[in-house]
Amino acid sequence: MSLNIIIDAMGGDNAPEEIVRGVCAASLETDSKLILVGDENRVKAIVDGTECRKDRLEIVGADSVITMDDAPMSVVRAKKDSSMSVGLRMVKESGDAFVSAGNTGALHAGATLIVKNIKGIRCAAIATLLPFEKPMLMMDSGANINVTPDNLLQWAYTGSVYMKNVMKIDRPTVGLLNNGTEECKGTALQKDAFKLLSENGDINFCGNIEAKQIPFAACDVLVTDGFTGNVVLKLIEGMSKFMLNSLKGMFTHSLLTKMSYLAMKGQLRTLKHTYDASEHGGAPILGISKPVIKAHGSSDARAVLNAVKQAELFCGTGVITEIEELISALKESEKV
Repeated sequence: MSLNIIIDAMGGDNAPEEIVRGVCAASLETDSKLILVGDENRVKAIVDGTECRKDRLEIVGADSVITMDDAPMSVVRAKKDSSMSVGLRMVKESGDAFVSAGNTGALHAGATLIVKNIKGIRCAAIATLLPFEKPMLMMDSGANINVTPDNLLQWAYTGSVYMKNVMKIDRPTVGLLNNGTEECKGTALQKDAFKLLSENGDINFCGNIEAKQIPFAACDVLVTDGFTGNVVLKLIEGMSKFMLNSLKGMFTHSLLTKMSYLAMKGQLRTLKHTYDASEHGGAPILGISKPVIKAHGSSDARAVLNAVKQAELFCGTGVITEIEELISALKESEKV
C-alpha cells in the first residue's frame, strides 16, 4: 500500500538533521511517499548528503518553526506558516499520516483543530505503549491535563480498539490509574470514573491499578489524566536510564565482572532495546480522524525511522474506522 506520510522536519530537539536522516533511512525501507516539511535549503542539504531514495522523497517549504516554548495555539494563530501547521493542513487535505517530534501541546491542538477529531470524540489522547515484557497502552500521556470521567471512558474504548487491532489482543483489559486498588480511593475524578467503567459491560474493566503494578502487565489499557500519565512516563524513562547505567557500572567494575558481561552481552542488549525510546518511534494521538504520531522530543534518526514505520502500520490497521463506527453506535445507545 503506497501512502503519503508527511513529516515535520523542524520539530524536536535534534531537528532538522536527525529528522531528515531518519526519513532518508525510511525511504530505503518503504514504498510510501515521504514528504518533509520545513526549511527547504537546510532539508535539501541534509538529503543530498545522506543515502536515500530521492524518488520517494519530497520537500515542502515552511517559513517558521513551532519551538518547544511556543504556546499550543500558536500552531493555528501566530505560526500558521510553521512546518507543523503546514504539515497538518496537508494531512487534512490529501495526506495519510503525520509525524512530528515537536511541541506536544501544539501538535495536539493542531491535530484537533486542523485535522479534527473523529465525530463524537470529545478529547483525543496521546496513547503510549509502555516498554515492558507485555506492552501496556497508557492514555493520556501528556495532552490533556484537566479531564472528566467521560473522557476516561472514551479512552477506555479507543485504547481497547487500538490494542485489539495493533497488538492482536482479543478482549483487552482496562485499568484506571489510582493511588490504591480499592474502589473508594482517589479524587472525585477517579471515583466517578471507576463507577462509569465498572458499570459498562462493553469494557473489560479490571479495576484500579497502582503505579507499582504497571511493569507487571496489570492491564492492557491504562487510563489516566495527561498530567499524571506524563509524570509516570518520564519516571519510567528516567528509571530505565538509571538502571541501565547502574548495570553498566557493575559490569565494568573489575576483570571478573567484565567477563560476566561478555557472557550476558546478548541478554543485556535485548534489555537495552526494550527500554530504548528510539525503538518505539512514537505515540499515536488516538481520536483524530487521520493518524498523527507524536515522536519523542529527543528523537534521533532511528526513532524517526521507527515513527514513520509506525505511521505506516497505523494506516493499515483500520483503527480509525473502527473507532468511528464504535463511537457512532455508542452515541446512538447513549453509552458515551
